[in-house]
Order: sequence, then structure tokens, then C-alpha cells
Amino acid sequence: MTENKRIKTALVSVFHKDGLDQLLKKLNAEGVRFLSTGGTQAFIESLGYECQKVEDVTTYPSILGGRVKTLHPKIFGGILGRRGNAGDREQMSQYAIPEIDLVIVDLYPFEQTVAEGASHDDIIEKIDIGGISLIRAGAKNFNDVVIIPSKAEYGMLLDIINEQGAETTLAQRRLFATRAFGVSSHYDTAINAWFEATK
Repeated sequence: MTENKRIKTALVSVFHKDGLDQLLKKLNAEGVRFLSTGGTQAFIESLGYECQKVEDVTTYPSILGGRVKTLHPKIFGGILGRRGNAGDREQMSQYAIPEIDLVIVDLYPFEQTVAEGASHDDIIEKIDIGGISLIRAGAKNFNDVVIIPSKAEYGMLLDIINEQGAETTLAQRRLFATRAFGVSSHYDTAINAWFEATK
């Protein structure tokens, strides 16, 4: 089992884009390919970088008012596929599932939306589904995938790339996974608290 993994393809799906430009610049310089949707894709392209649409991989458009964009076997298979598992590799090849080595997510601002006194419907729409699923998938497969679960980790990854190129150690990926499950836990706790307070 190879501990160090090279980042070749990054899926980027973020709400807050501030601070992302420097990380994207470095990833692009390292030859990392970008995959994204909607506003994030437009942001990446506005910086002058090529970015493949998730829809081109899945062959499905963003549907249900944007509620379903990344939730597709070709995306989650690309994140969850075990590179050292012959059966997984065979199925990824069979179904043309691309390997996704880096997942960068910044979730919908649920707590901020609640704090601003938004309407019930607006708060419900700020419950992130695809993003939280991407975080959990990337963290679960930390053996092969780097998961950046919020903008707070942009700088951490940038420091690593500046020091060692687009390559991470198992210990680094496990650290990001630990941070990711912390983000996921905090997010769901906030949602649960809101539901409890408004029942």
C-alpha cells in the first residue's frame, strides 16, 4: 500500500469562495484537473482555469432547483472507489467512473441563515445535502482521497502543496478526515438544535 498519494483531479463545490483563489492557483500550477458545478465552476473559469462540468461526467443536469447536482454514482464512486481494490478498479473502469483525489467543500451557511432571522423555507434550503455527503465520502476514503471540509482548511492544504507539491501523506489525509467529521458533526448538531427549538 502506497502511503503518499498524488492529487490529479479535484472536485470543488463551495459556498464561500474567499481564500480559494490562491489554492486553485497552486493546484492548477501542479497540473491538477478541476471538476465542479454552477457558481463554483464559473468562479474557477473566471480565474482562467479549465473546469469540467459535473454534468458532463454524470450526463445529468442540476435538477430540483439545484438540490441535486453531485449526488450521482459517477461522482461518489470516484471518491469512494478504493484504488488498491481490484474489484473497485474494475467497476470504475466498467462504468467510466473518474478517480477523484481531492474534494473541496464549503457548506451552505445554515447557522448564519438562522442567525439572520431568515424564513423557515430559506433555512430549510440552507441544509446542505450534497456537500455533507461529499465530506463524509471523502473522509471515509481518506486512504486515497484528500477532503477539505471548509474554508478553514484551504490554508492547510496550500501549505502542504507549497512544501511537497500536489502529494499528501496518509497521516495528512487522516488529519483532514478528522477535521471533516468534526465539521459534519457540528453542522448536523446545529440543524438538530434548530429543529428541536422550532418544533
